[in-house]
Amino acid sequence: MKLLALDSSGLVASVAVLNEDTVLAEYTVNHKKTHSQTLLPMIDEIMRMLDMDIKEIDAIALSGGPGSFTGLRIGSATAKGLGMALDRPLIAVPTVDALACNLSEVTDSLIVPMMDARREQVYTGIYKFDSGRLQVLHEQWPAAVTELAEILNERGEQAVLLGDGVPVYKNLLDELLKIPFRTAPSHLNRQRAGAVGFLALQYLAEGKTVTAAEHVPEYLRLSQAERERREREQQSCRIRRMTEDDLKQIMVIEEENFSVPWSEKSFREMLLRPEAVFLVAERPSEDTGEKKILGYAGAVMAMDSGDLTNIAVLGQYKQKGIASVLLDHLIHETITAGVKNLFLEVREHNIPALRLYQKAGFVESGRRRGYYDKPKEDALIMVRKSS
Repeated sequence: MKLLALDSSGLVASVAVLNEDTVLAEYTVNHKKTHSQTLLPMIDEIMRMLDMDIKEIDAIALSGGPGSFTGLRIGSATAKGLGMALDRPLIAVPTVDALACNLSEVTDSLIVPMMDARREQVYTGIYKFDSGRLQVLHEQWPAAVTELAEILNERGEQAVLLGDGVPVYKNLLDELLKIPFRTAPSHLNRQRAGAVGFLALQYLAEGKTVTAAEHVPEYLRLSQAERERREREQQSCRIRRMTEDDLKQIMVIEEENFSVPWSEKSFREMLLRPEAVFLVAERPSEDTGEKKILGYAGAVMAMDSGDLTNIAVLGQYKQKGIASVLLDHLIHETITAGVKNLFLEVREHNIPALRLYQKAGFVESGRRRGYYDKPKEDALIMVRKSS
């Protein structure tokens, strides 16, 4: 089994060829050249040095994101082009996970990669190694440096930091972190295709591959233009309490989003309960000027605890920040009512929802086996604690 691995997620351009548990060759350049100028010549050179035909490659691994928008697109286009031409599967490895793999079995401390995302934000994650396998304690996510420092301080464990975000925010980290920490040595603190390949071989054994046509990069964060458009979408929304007059539109969204939807009767009963709070996001329809419901969220409270029961957004308005705005308002409403622990259940493979909740401060606290139907799936229990 021969694997070609690529990483173009940052300033570093890196190519490696692995044969099962051996890195046959690795070519890494950390210099200001466009990856469109470097990746293909590096692949050609590494094939020549190995006296290998590119057709001998059995699979192609790549850093799937997050990272530089341009770099990820170039890496994706290169891998997809080779995959289609050679009819080989692709293995997309999370960038931050791969960066953590640089320290495989080197330390028993927390491993905290930090890729600079500008504006005092980083792409990061929290990891450990156990018996040669990467343990994901907090999957990769975009975080403010202050947020990451707070999480690490709460864990109270020593950590090793690595990545191009560490020198950028060194002074801030020195000020914020109360735990013992150190920085990875220079030969281990940047992206490497060998680490992408190391993790990709595990993914390959587990059948985690996609076709070249199926692969898309995982940016985690929107581009500047997309963020500005999303802000305009959010600003045009009004958040208010749900009423019975909204239920016709609510049912369209409910049935679109859930395989086992609530009935209109269930919503009516909730609206009558004083301990329930249900919100909608609305704005005037572009066609008629009438109020259009874009999404909704609801929770039921009991003394200092609450359960988030519903959150959904109309299909064409997804990925525009509507769910995030609704969730923020709902959290504020419950805290104002005295809720200190807000719980929810979510399908374990609903990655967009998990990221939404994690960003809002929810953490996993348990699991309900076979909780969901159509399809059958476990539910993760999450909780957000407020002081």
